[in-house]
Amino acid sequence: MFRLQIIPYHLLLRFEAGTSRGVIKERNIFFVVLTHLDFPDRIGIGEISPLLDLSPDYHFDIASFLEQQKNNFTPDFLESELLKNLPSVRFGLETAYLDWKNGGKRMIFDNDFSRGNEKIWINGLIWMGKPAFMQAQIEEKLAKGFRCLKLKIGALDFETELNLLKEIRKKFSADEIILRVDANGAFSPKTALEQLKRLSDFDLHSIEQPIAANQIEKMAELCEKSPLAIALDEELIAIRTKEEKENLLKAIRPPFIILKPTLLGGLVACQEWIILAESLGIDWWITSALESNIGLNAVAQFTANYKNKLPQGLGTGNLYHNNIDSSLYLDGEYLGLNKDYQAKFDVL
Repeated sequence: MFRLQIIPYHLLLRFEAGTSRGVIKERNIFFVVLTHLDFPDRIGIGEISPLLDLSPDYHFDIASFLEQQKNNFTPDFLESELLKNLPSVRFGLETAYLDWKNGGKRMIFDNDFSRGNEKIWINGLIWMGKPAFMQAQIEEKLAKGFRCLKLKIGALDFETELNLLKEIRKKFSADEIILRVDANGAFSPKTALEQLKRLSDFDLHSIEQPIAANQIEKMAELCEKSPLAIALDEELIAIRTKEEKENLLKAIRPPFIILKPTLLGGLVACQEWIILAESLGIDWWITSALESNIGLNAVAQFTANYKNKLPQGLGTGNLYHNNIDSSLYLDGEYLGLNKDYQAKFDVL
């Protein structure tokens, strides 16, 4: 018989992380520990870390729910209707089970990445803030060898953001540095197309979610007319069934979609998005969602199951003062895993 244990954990960021939705200084998350009576020494660890204003289950009483289910878990529970609108809970349970199933050694998948033979190309994330702070981040990432930068935009004056991009392009061509921007839905539908046209002057790779979600006709129009490739992000969060996913992709026809397992209901749910997107000629990449190293490890290993040649949006593990010990490491612009290091979990 399986047993679930839930452990609250308070993450403290190293700096104030700015987005168009506000500033993040700390996060309250849960670790879920899965054990089995027949294998008392084996534990699977997952992470449940819903995001404020984004996750459907952020305000849900996760601790009470899992306390009620602590003796009821089976692998089939991952497909339960009870988890339909609890995407971060499903992700945490799913990855805890995969960890347990594979021996409780934080090997979520057995692939070249988890065996230490392959690294994942990632973009360098530039958080919002005063221009000097953003410029400092850019210089730091470039010094570390990142060739793909993703800038959060939409909170500062638009002209200021354009000037920041202009300064980067003065120094580096699109062949030297790939630039992505993420508006987090900050643009007005009335002005979005003009803003996209101005952004396209800087040879950007793509923009994530230029306008707020649930404006399907307008988003489809932007995808058709924009000179800058659009990637859907928040647009995917409320979509649950395979039919809904297919209908959304066919209606909007975006060049890209962004897959965040914590927000979309786990790894199987993301796999379904990938299959549908590829069948429609839509490219994709995977992004972590401010998880600790427990969640990031699972997302990274899942990402490595695919030979996606685009830079992925994975974290580096350096966001928090009190992150969990991990086998992950950063090698320039690549995320790797040291298979010879057995990370400790000192939260129990």
